[in-house]
Amino acid sequence: MERWRALGLDTSSHADLLVRRLRHLADISPKDVDLIESLSERTEEIAAGTELIREGEALNSPHLLMAGWACRFRTLPDGRRQIFEFILPGDLYGLCLRPQAIALTTSLALTPVVVADAARLGEALTADAENHPGLTQACYATASLDEAYLLNQLMRVGRQTAYERTAHFILEIHQRLTLVGLASETTVAIPLTQEIMADALGLSVVHLNRTLQQLRRNELIEFKSGLVRLLQPGRLGEIAHFRTPKVTHAALAA
Repeated sequence: MERWRALGLDTSSHADLLVRRLRHLADISPKDVDLIESLSERTEEIAAGTELIREGEALNSPHLLMAGWACRFRTLPDGRRQIFEFILPGDLYGLCLRPQAIALTTSLALTPVVVADAARLGEALTADAENHPGLTQACYATASLDEAYLLNQLMRVGRQTAYERTAHFILEIHQRLTLVGLASETTVAIPLTQEIMADALGLSVVHLNRTLQQLRRNELIEFKSGLVRLLQPGRLGEIAHFRTPKVTHAALAA
């Protein structure tokens, strides 16, 4: 357990991270909460660098990420990698409500992770949705939110400068972790190497390092040992042209 705390990946909150996230998207019932919290009964610790899902596999085994960081990516034949999105604590992965869906990317544990089998949740959504209307609405909204984050990533990599995209990335991670109670108003843990961040932002490691240094020099952030402090979040938002994704439920924008 000390190993997880040292990484900022304490698992003590368990499945309530997903409860917090879904409550921002829809009104879920006590029965839904009980179902989600029951997922913590079957968990597994997985080492960093382990594939969670391989591209082309059937998406028929949903899981909940309870601690740690993972990502979805593709790699070119020469080894260049593009990370499309990060899977954060409280996120579901391997769940697709389309019939006979397959994974379009590979999912990889970037840090040690704790995952929970979410098959019960998948069954509730596909075979018993009428008895879980709030949960179903929230999970569909989650899919829309994931699409919004993917569009953010496309805009970052396709049109923003290195300075803008780095600022935008930090703000998005801060917002996502704030929704599940894992970030404070001005501080967020980002336990990623600069190589991983560069793969997400479409930059070289050298270019990313220079950009982070520039953000520091301009007194917009402090970044040390995986902990980011937002010194001027309002100004950072202006630079990044950052806006909250509009999906559903007024609480999301709160």
